[in-house]
Amino acid sequence: MNNDRVKHEPSLTAEAAPPKEMEADMEKLRNVMLAPLALALAAVFAAAAAAQDLKGPTGEEWKNPRIVGAGKEAPRSFFIPYPDEAAALENDKDASARRRCFNGPWKFHWVPKPADVPAGFFKPGFDASGWKGIAVPSNWEFQGYGVPIYLDTDYEWLKAGETPDPPNLPADNNPVGCYKKTFSVPADWKDRDVFLYFGAVKSAFYVWVNGRYAGYSEDAKTPAEWNITRFLKEGDNEVALQVFRWSDGSYLECQDFWRISGIERDVDLLARPRVRIRDFWARADLTADGRNGFLDVSVEVTGRPGGAGGLSTVEITLLDGQGRTVFSAGAPVTTARGKETAIARIARNVTAPRLWTAETPNLYTVVLALKDASGRTLEATSTRVGFRNVEIVDGRLLINGAPVYLKGVNRHEHDPRTAHVVSEESMIRDIRLMKQFNINAVRTCHYPDDPLWYDLCDAYGLYVIDEANIESHGMGDGPESLAHKPEWGPAHLDRTIRMVERDKNHASVIIWSLGNEAGDGLNFEATSAWIHGRDPSRPVQYEPAGTRPHTDIVCPMYARIETIEAYGLKKQTRPLILCEYSHAMGNSNGNLQDYWDVIEKYPNLQGAFIWDWVDQSIETKDPNGRTYYAYGGDFGPPEIPTSRNFCCNGLVNSEREPHPGLWEVKKVYQSIAFRKTETADGRTALEVRNGYAFRGLDGFVIRWELASGETGAPPVAAGEFPNPAIRPGGSAVFPLEMPTVGIVPGREYFLNVRAEYARDEPLIPRGHVAAAGQFPVGLVRPGPAVKAADMRPVTLGQDGTKVTVGGSGFSASFDRTTGVLTSYVFRGKEFVRTGLEPHFWRAPTDNDFGNGFPERHGIWRKAGDHRVLEGFEARAESPSAVRIEARYALTDVPAKYRVTYRVLGTAEIIVSVHFVPEKEGLPEMPRLGMKMTLPREFAHVRWFGRGPHESYADRKTSAFVGTYGASVFETLIPYVSIQEYGNRTDCRWALLADRTGDGLLIAGYPQFDFSALPYTAEDLTQEKRGQKHPQEIPKRDYVCLNLDYGQMGVGGDTSWGAREHPQYRLAAKEYAYSFRLRGMTAADDPAALARE
Repeated sequence: MNNDRVKHEPSLTAEAAPPKEMEADMEKLRNVMLAPLALALAAVFAAAAAAQDLKGPTGEEWKNPRIVGAGKEAPRSFFIPYPDEAAALENDKDASARRRCFNGPWKFHWVPKPADVPAGFFKPGFDASGWKGIAVPSNWEFQGYGVPIYLDTDYEWLKAGETPDPPNLPADNNPVGCYKKTFSVPADWKDRDVFLYFGAVKSAFYVWVNGRYAGYSEDAKTPAEWNITRFLKEGDNEVALQVFRWSDGSYLECQDFWRISGIERDVDLLARPRVRIRDFWARADLTADGRNGFLDVSVEVTGRPGGAGGLSTVEITLLDGQGRTVFSAGAPVTTARGKETAIARIARNVTAPRLWTAETPNLYTVVLALKDASGRTLEATSTRVGFRNVEIVDGRLLINGAPVYLKGVNRHEHDPRTAHVVSEESMIRDIRLMKQFNINAVRTCHYPDDPLWYDLCDAYGLYVIDEANIESHGMGDGPESLAHKPEWGPAHLDRTIRMVERDKNHASVIIWSLGNEAGDGLNFEATSAWIHGRDPSRPVQYEPAGTRPHTDIVCPMYARIETIEAYGLKKQTRPLILCEYSHAMGNSNGNLQDYWDVIEKYPNLQGAFIWDWVDQSIETKDPNGRTYYAYGGDFGPPEIPTSRNFCCNGLVNSEREPHPGLWEVKKVYQSIAFRKTETADGRTALEVRNGYAFRGLDGFVIRWELASGETGAPPVAAGEFPNPAIRPGGSAVFPLEMPTVGIVPGREYFLNVRAEYARDEPLIPRGHVAAAGQFPVGLVRPGPAVKAADMRPVTLGQDGTKVTVGGSGFSASFDRTTGVLTSYVFRGKEFVRTGLEPHFWRAPTDNDFGNGFPERHGIWRKAGDHRVLEGFEARAESPSAVRIEARYALTDVPAKYRVTYRVLGTAEIIVSVHFVPEKEGLPEMPRLGMKMTLPREFAHVRWFGRGPHESYADRKTSAFVGTYGASVFETLIPYVSIQEYGNRTDCRWALLADRTGDGLLIAGYPQFDFSALPYTAEDLTQEKRGQKHPQEIPKRDYVCLNLDYGQMGVGGDTSWGAREHPQYRLAAKEYAYSFRLRGMTAADDPAALARE
């Protein structure tokens, strides 16, 4: 990566000088590889100039990797033409007189293989009256044609046992969609060239206009454009497409997403003057001092601009964010004699512009106008630019001279109803959530996104890693990888060039990515070299390159914490940024805080991108009419290949509802940090550190309170620090006025801190919490002890197989043959449906399936059920206390399990568990606890512990201690496939109450984990991952309560092998824990009872 502050290029077409440190390597690349690739690509782009010579398709284009298109225009930046500067400034593409949108209904005919395509369907007069209609854009598999297939790493057309054989495809199984649309050309377009523009079509297609062959294209995620002027006629015209589901290009599109087909983005008809803007590059950079800006605009004009009509000029106007003109300037368009294209360049300094960053997305507008010799505007357009600089210095990624952390996610384009067709509303919803959950960067996995996405990232502030549509995962990364094959070089290079040229004007794009999981070799060395030559202002990354010289950023995926720490410990010339980590499949994202503790420890570790943002599930109805969200394998016959629910790895579900893990991301990614400290004179104080790189904290209010989370009472102390003057990277210490009165003996107190937005910001409302922290405060004083005089007498009755303890207003019964509590009645209400039993199993999560959990831990699944009662004893300890002990031997594992119940005259039952394994080397336990069920009416849950969302041993940083509530039967399984969910950690007490408020209180000694669900662990257990959806599991007509010492973490380093980290496991060793059961009425205070 070039470390010079500014590198300006004089034109769009000249190759830029490479960074000095790469000159030698690039020279070798040019000599050995780039020359033949460049020649091949030049032949491809020359097709545009020679379009009139196209005779018709050979029918072999989609089978030949050397052919990536025919007749297409050379790639360009995305822009809409307008007739004048005012319209260009407004930039409403739907209002442009030079554009007609072809979205909407098209005639459509689907066939299962190319041989079945109707002969001559593209010719005028062909009878398509029997064809059905289809929406454009759409994916035809979700419109009733063919079968949608989801796969992760394999090619979807292969049958079981087959190996890929590029570029060959099955002749008998390659569906084709035939599209037709009739249109007319506006009369005022008569003297203009007309272009047909397709934003994205998967996977390859031919185009005819009025029966004449216009050309061919592949690369399903970048535009294809043809000049169709010579094919048009007055009146009705007709365009026809033949779209192949699979082509040779599909070998480069083996991404982890739905493998579906069709026209996926906008289709436009554009009118352009004969002399027109072909392309432009508006580079807004910084000068060497980092304070002033430099705008360098190169405009390529085509159509013999210097011909007989006189000299053309290009004029640009730069406007700031308030619409004020910064400057206007013009330049003549000069061209060599006989040339069709020319370059105009305008470069100006800009004093102290407001800089663009994701934190401060300040944008300017550039309006471009092409004028003829008389000054008449031929064509105008506009783009928004942000003054910013990206460089790598001393092994660190710098934006505008400051190191930044990329707190990122990977994002597929997905909608639960329209699949790969994503609306502007959906994009804004994504950005709103990302901004509100402290995500500042997105990797466009694994293809360039819709152009609108980049506009929105520019406007709202997200750093973007723009990734080429290249993934040949199914070929592996060995000798068979297409990265090594010269015949695939043009396709690699074409896809890279089209991405860069389309998106080069976007401030949000700070890094180019060469692709994903496509091996490494000469083709990627060539694409890297091309980008470095074309755009040295941005670094290039590619994960399979490792630390080879053609990646500027070391960007591993799923590297373990110890691996990245080893990198951080050494002096490096390149930053390390994980392109993928924390695989968010199902109940996941454990140990996220542990990753960032290390990332923030070393300067050259600069962030990571979670896999991934959104579940790729599809809203569907089952045969009973119930809505559910489908994934791979839910469509088509059983032999359809699938990776099942591996497409559902999102921090949000497909409806953009946050999964519990997203709250952990928000906490870990927050850029304002808090620390409880003391002033020099010993007073409690709060240290606030500003982790933003570019914005101060003057737009926030820091609020604090000292409160006991166990009550709804007001805090005993509170305060705020509005608009704290803390500069980026700075910190300040604020003394806190702690109370000397109002502290209730026996209660826990916490210092709760939050940073709120002080005013509305785009997509973020005033009062939104940007950061939060919680600290226990040592103000706990002993509460009143229960006196013996308060204990009422109890009775002990033993009758055959039953033992009953009775007291004032309550009774408890035990089965002598099982040792189980069978009844607990308080004030006439029975709380026990089935009594407390040992429990060691949890329903496997997606991560658990991936790491062999069911096999490794399977002996614990029935361990609690398979037990032998070795001893049972019931005796009175005092007039007000009875001790009951049940001793078990577990038969599935060599271990002893003892449960002691002390039934007190206060109506309490103190439950103590003692677990002792009798053999070393047993696998860790999924959980250690007890389970019971309660009647359905006790479904209203309150607890004092971590919440409000679920939490686990390795995912609880974001779950603060407080009092929370939920309804057992209204809380839905948050994951698309059934698995463990709903755990609450570090609980002091929990209450399961009926509608009147009477209920069963559980109090910890001192803490416990619990879950209260309408399912048993067995209900949620699948035999294989993705086997069942939530709607397939009927809710129980009772409450299933787990009361645990603890549960192992959920992990998340990967979902295909990585286990939860060792510190979050439950070793099979001796354990003891206790909790209390007590009935209570609505008039009782659960917190007070729990403290007794």
